[in-house]
Amino acid sequence: MSERFVIITTMKNEGPFVLEWVAYNLSIGFTDFLIFTNDCADGTDMLAQRLQRLGYVTHIPNPVGPGESPQRKALRKARKHTLVRQANWLFCADVDEFLNIRTGQGRLPDLLQATGDAAAISICWKLFGNGGITGFDDSFVTRQFQWACPEHSYPSLQSRGLKTLFRNDGTFSRIAIHRPRLDKSVPMPRWVDAGGQPMPEAYHQRGWAAHANFDHSFARLHHYALRSADSFLVKRDRGRTNHIKHDQGPEYWARLNFNIEHDESILAHLPAARAIYDDLLTDPRLARWHTRACRWHRHRIAKLREIPEWDRFHRVISTQGELSLAQGACLSGFLPKSPPERVREGGRDA
Repeated sequence: MSERFVIITTMKNEGPFVLEWVAYNLSIGFTDFLIFTNDCADGTDMLAQRLQRLGYVTHIPNPVGPGESPQRKALRKARKHTLVRQANWLFCADVDEFLNIRTGQGRLPDLLQATGDAAAISICWKLFGNGGITGFDDSFVTRQFQWACPEHSYPSLQSRGLKTLFRNDGTFSRIAIHRPRLDKSVPMPRWVDAGGQPMPEAYHQRGWAAHANFDHSFARLHHYALRSADSFLVKRDRGRTNHIKHDQGPEYWARLNFNIEHDESILAHLPAARAIYDDLLTDPRLARWHTRACRWHRHRIAKLREIPEWDRFHRVISTQGELSLAQGACLSGFLPKSPPERVREGGRDA
């Protein structure tokens, strides 16, 4: 019997990006999705519900009260869910995170084979900036945004963030956002980084960020936390899924907007993802919900920009994005393939 790889995620107003993310993760070998949605206005919950009817995901409404963290509430529910109990492997990932497996055929079994008989595999984020793109475009995020942090440079704490794929065999006591939890009485299992190296003993009880000698040979987790300046307005308006009291303002943007190295390595995975994506859109209802989500997204951007302080914020991050892209091009010695005015507007996925 094939192993079951389950992703646990939370979503709110992420409708335009859901189908690419599901298609991509299906293409690399994930078998099941546990999607929690809360307070959606754009139809993300209806997209997830339709995907459930089609047999691709399990959708759970996750309403939250004042001061509640959607992620933490979802994980408490997930621990008891039948899908999680039946899983061989578990992974917590957001809709802006894409696991880029760099070994074999780029699928989960290839990662497991490369890293050996491990109980857990931690993969470090690679932060992708907005690449100077201002406008929202309904095309693959993984194709639009190709400027990132350098491979072995960590200019902010967030650039060391990691997520962990782990065996669901009772070794770990609790699911958590970045890594599973171990009881103090349990010895450190074989827990490796994305190059197959053992994780230091210090991670037994704590640690959500990559250590100094972390190896990325077999995988990186591409993190498109910003996307375009337009889409970032909607993200900021929505609010955070974990640190809910922290504003996603200019400082947050600056900590994540690195456009220093051009990285198109994930493009090799996209033909398989695109085939699944196109197949999903053959369902008329799913296609309608996707179109409605994109329409809502554009409308919300326009409404937010009618508010003077939000429009000023948009101009600030747009300028920062262009400057970051220009500086990155100079530092890397790589010039954009398109003129700046075309790059800023985004481009349709082939």
